[in-house]
Amino acid sequence: MNIGGRIQFHRIRHGLSQSGLAEKLNVTRQSVSKWEMGQALPDLDKVVQLCRLFNLTTDELILDEPPEYRIPNQPILRWGLYLIVRDFKKSIYFYEKLLSKRATMIGCNHFAQFRFDEKCWLSVMNERHYLNRSGDDGNDHKFALNLWIKDLAQEQKRVISLRIGPVTEIMHPHSNYYFFNVIDPDKNVIEITGDYKEE
Repeated sequence: MNIGGRIQFHRIRHGLSQSGLAEKLNVTRQSVSKWEMGQALPDLDKVVQLCRLFNLTTDELILDEPPEYRIPNQPILRWGLYLIVRDFKKSIYFYEKLLSKRATMIGCNHFAQFRFDEKCWLSVMNERHYLNRSGDDGNDHKFALNLWIKDLAQEQKRVISLRIGPVTEIMHPHSNYYFFNVIDPDKNVIEITGDYKEE
């Protein structure tokens, strides 16, 4: 993708028409159209404005270099999807039949886990025991994504620095289990767990 294609991609991603982008940059709509069609290049000051508007580095806009935040400091070692269910017993029965697989583990009427390998699993979680279920925010959570990271404290700092959504403190609901949450734009919960040493 050339610079014109990247301008068009990020313009659309930010919900802007060519006229809307032109207005923000104090240029004509025809100028934006020429940039996007590769018939002209924006002046340096407009490149700087575009980068600020789209929250990009100049390398990302000009060279299509990926930013550092797209490359995590540490790999995701395991991941799982939690389905938040109201009727726990019926849901276990449903997923055992659907997946043709017995639950790998059932934990104290809290959750049932279906492991596919050492790195990937599906969990059915009883809504009444879900620590992060909706209170009075009007959101009816149906799933949570769970990621397991080696260094939880480092990952929390990294996610906070991204400024992509609310991040909770590191919580410790029971022995040897630490996590924090980050909330996506639709108020879905991503629970990030991992090794953590309390100070």
